[in-house]
Amino acid sequence: MLASLRHFVVGNPLPTYAEEHQRLSKVKALAVFSSDALSSVAYATEEALLALILAGVGALAYGLPIGLAITLLLAIVTASYHQTIHGYPSGGGAYIVAHDNLGVWPGLTAAAALLIDYVLTVAVSITAAVFAVTSAFPALIPLRVELCLLAIGLVAWANLRGVRESGTIFAIPTYAFIFIFFALLATGLVRLALGRLAPIPPPEEGVRVVHPLTVFLVLRAFASGCTALSGVEAISNGIRAFKKPEADNAGKTLIAMACILGAMFLGITVLANYLHVIPHEGESVVSMIGRAVFGDGVPYYALQAATALILALAANTSFADFPRLSAILARDRFLPRQLYNRGDRLVFANGIGALAILAAALVVVFNGRTHRLIPLYAVGVFLSFTLSQAGMVRHWQKVRGSHWRLKAVVNGLGAITTAVVLVVIIVSKFVGGAWIVILLIPAFVYVFRSIYRHYTTLGAQLRLQNQAPEPWTDLATHKRRKVVVPIAGVHRGVLPALHFARQMSADVTAVMVDVDPKETERLREQWQTWGHGIPLVTLESPFRSTVEPLLDYLNQVDLRNPERGPAVVVLPEFVPARWWQHLLHNQTAVLLKTILHYRRTRAGASRVIIDVPYHLER
Repeated sequence: MLASLRHFVVGNPLPTYAEEHQRLSKVKALAVFSSDALSSVAYATEEALLALILAGVGALAYGLPIGLAITLLLAIVTASYHQTIHGYPSGGGAYIVAHDNLGVWPGLTAAAALLIDYVLTVAVSITAAVFAVTSAFPALIPLRVELCLLAIGLVAWANLRGVRESGTIFAIPTYAFIFIFFALLATGLVRLALGRLAPIPPPEEGVRVVHPLTVFLVLRAFASGCTALSGVEAISNGIRAFKKPEADNAGKTLIAMACILGAMFLGITVLANYLHVIPHEGESVVSMIGRAVFGDGVPYYALQAATALILALAANTSFADFPRLSAILARDRFLPRQLYNRGDRLVFANGIGALAILAAALVVVFNGRTHRLIPLYAVGVFLSFTLSQAGMVRHWQKVRGSHWRLKAVVNGLGAITTAVVLVVIIVSKFVGGAWIVILLIPAFVYVFRSIYRHYTTLGAQLRLQNQAPEPWTDLATHKRRKVVVPIAGVHRGVLPALHFARQMSADVTAVMVDVDPKETERLREQWQTWGHGIPLVTLESPFRSTVEPLLDYLNQVDLRNPERGPAVVVLPEFVPARWWQHLLHNQTAVLLKTILHYRRTRAGASRVIIDVPYHLER
């Protein structure tokens, strides 16, 4: 029943060979990987103006120069990441680039910064989307947090259905936003040129000066506006999701995204400057400009609806990249192995669920207010920018090739520029909340290293290297019941179970489910040394399930010789030394044991399940 419900919600399972058909075209990839960056125009200009307004209305004149500086920074970062895409055509996220070229610690620092940033991206995007809705419909303000949680759930659900389906779902809102936003800019700039667009009247209560206009305040406004660059690195992280040729398609999509983002951000900044927009918490800057240009008619509400949708869907960039990065870290043994497993729809479902829970918790803690979350934002973005580009400089020095010096200069310029911006962001936002992220990053790195140490210790205790096979004394010389030993690998935790099974019966079969062809081939090679003549059966699993193929196999064994009774299942299971270490493993043995415990055989008999634990040392 639970399986049927899961298939109804997220769709029918997809076989592994269908992965190639789940890849994205440039049009769909722009919607999946660029929604975060494109949606930032809805709040980046506003955040810069909110910082400037502390010095009075006159300080807002600095909004346009700041906008031009951020647009130039966007061009530099885009050029740098375009080279990263072609330097790492299999996927050049900041973690991989920094890890390969700068070492383990810089790589883990970049990974921690990115994971934190992805969670913040979901929270900021969703709260900004709800702010766009409440700007048009103030009556919904009391339901702000509930609307945020609903939006997070919907985006997570769409991603659980698979990459290709999420691309289709998000394409229409993304391109609708681009169309209506450019219509706003074109209409506003034309009316402004013709002198038919009057400045927006200031609020009746006026503006109180609470801070002198200083260099520090201008830098603070610049740091707030740099949130416009969030999500620029997403395409370089998701190259493998593109159709072939992956790197070329990803590079072209990155350039298209940067051009659209730059035009939209600069356009809205120009309109805000000439319309003398004064930001306040009651209504967003985009909403005020929309009312001034379109009035209160259908185009205005279409703009607000498109803005709310693109902001909600901007979280999709994180839902695309957070699970991928988590899976890579899990593969490298820095995060729990469960995050490396792909679900029924060929997506990293555990990573999607983890991101949804963390983002929802953040929304609740900060009461669904975008302005409270922004100070935490951008630190991780520019830290990963800097480490990635510094790593690319080292990469070009190692591989060289044609024009490698020019490429190193481009990435070096990107590293220096983003490092300077990072310092500005930390200094200007430290008291406002950036200190939280600065403390969280080393905490994450510590967790990564602790998990890695556990897996390393585990591997050392289970490894068969430098150990000779020992002869077994078979106490069972005649066939009794059929004994089946499910295994996932050959290690010290498996050998006692195999030995015990052989003592029970001469008819023992080891069974493994093939979910990774490389691991399966490696196991077959090891089995020749460590199998002690026990037959090894490999079960195909096109949908990557480990339990269902085993259950089907046990039913087949029972039907072959019903007079011998149900097959006995001997389960090898290693037991970690600490309670929390259980969370770092798949617990497949526990799951299989639970299912077999409550499920009778087809003949209605109970099956004997024997657990053979192997206790690990601390």
